[in-house]
Amino acid sequence: MNILYYDCFSGISGDMNLAAMIDLGVDPELLKTELSKLGLADEFSLKISQDSRKGIFGTRVDVELAREGHHHHGHGHEHGEHGPHHHDHDHTHHAHDHTHSHHHHGEHRNLKDIEKLINNSALSDKVKATSLAIFKRVAEAEAKIHGSTLYEVHFHEVGATDSIVDIVGAAICFHELEIEQVWCSSIELGGGFVNCAHGRMPVPAPATSGILAGKPTTQGAVPKETTTPTGAAILAELVDNFSDSPRMAVQKTAYGIGHRDNEIPNVLRVQLAKVEQRSDSLPTVPARLLQCNIDDMTGEMLGAALDQLMEDGAMDVHFTPIVMKKNRPATTLSLLCSAEDEDKFKRLIFKHTTTLGIKSTDIEKTILGISFDKLETPLGSVTMKNAILDGEIIRSKPELEDCRALAKKHGIPLSEVYLQIGKIRKA
Repeated sequence: MNILYYDCFSGISGDMNLAAMIDLGVDPELLKTELSKLGLADEFSLKISQDSRKGIFGTRVDVELAREGHHHHGHGHEHGEHGPHHHDHDHTHHAHDHTHSHHHHGEHRNLKDIEKLINNSALSDKVKATSLAIFKRVAEAEAKIHGSTLYEVHFHEVGATDSIVDIVGAAICFHELEIEQVWCSSIELGGGFVNCAHGRMPVPAPATSGILAGKPTTQGAVPKETTTPTGAAILAELVDNFSDSPRMAVQKTAYGIGHRDNEIPNVLRVQLAKVEQRSDSLPTVPARLLQCNIDDMTGEMLGAALDQLMEDGAMDVHFTPIVMKKNRPATTLSLLCSAEDEDKFKRLIFKHTTTLGIKSTDIEKTILGISFDKLETPLGSVTMKNAILDGEIIRSKPELEDCRALAKKHGIPLSEVYLQIGKIRKA
């Protein structure tokens, strides 16, 4: 099986990803031609050059924004891509917060504007679907942070030209490589603090944390932000399996060069490899199962605890009714999280429940691949979530929030929306 392996020992940003893909072999002229299909040629140009960090040579990408007359994110890590701001800007060159000049580039498009821009373009359907899925991951994280809905949250940067180039470019490169799976190391997030429009924020940025919930990460390699929300969303959407020590035969190694000179090489290393295992094996991620028994909380209190744990990024939380000593009815709380987040969720369980002890089990979670498509209905557009096994879609279902929005818009029951979707899919 041919795989693309991301080695994120120094994190990832949108421009570093584009640079790494070009260094790996994606034709820069093809990338430019495909990006031109967005109809934004008057807003930006790509500058592609060779550069090095700590003696490691590779490719560097700058997105030069025509209106402002200077290049965009020198993200090499960059930055301050946080809150509702997520350009991968290089904050070594511009020691100011996100309210300043580079966030004035291009249009501040919202998610609906982006969907219209991409869907109306001449890009292939698969590139459109992947691009929109990545954007949606960022949008969902931002909506959650700001207590808003997916389409109501105001995005200052997700709609800016350079972010669109990063994300759509990532989708173009991914499909051009024609690999079977994407694997990834633990993702280095960096450390310290960064300045943004909301003040001085700790690394990782809130959006980055939300997007990478349940994914293996590391922190503290450098006292700077090393992974941006854009880079996080690209990995969250594309990666099938996480492993720090994969058994594979590397065919080619490439480097996307960042714009900083950190204590460690500011580069994104990517590899094309053949996996030395059965090609029909299912992707797995390391996880922890935390469990505790509770017999002195009301149903209302338990419900509130479950909601809070999910909001804090648990992979899954569920309750099981049990009978404890002295024939007491009780509840088992089961929480699934990444190995790196085990201590965090133990503390949260102790904080939000009355338990005095937590059991922990080391497990692996086997996952299906996921993709997203847009389905046009008489009621409006609906996002379809596809489950993928061995490269084939085995089932699809509409996203609940989209269906709820259509039901509210047309003043009809939710069941009627599902009925209309079912009729179209059978036709």
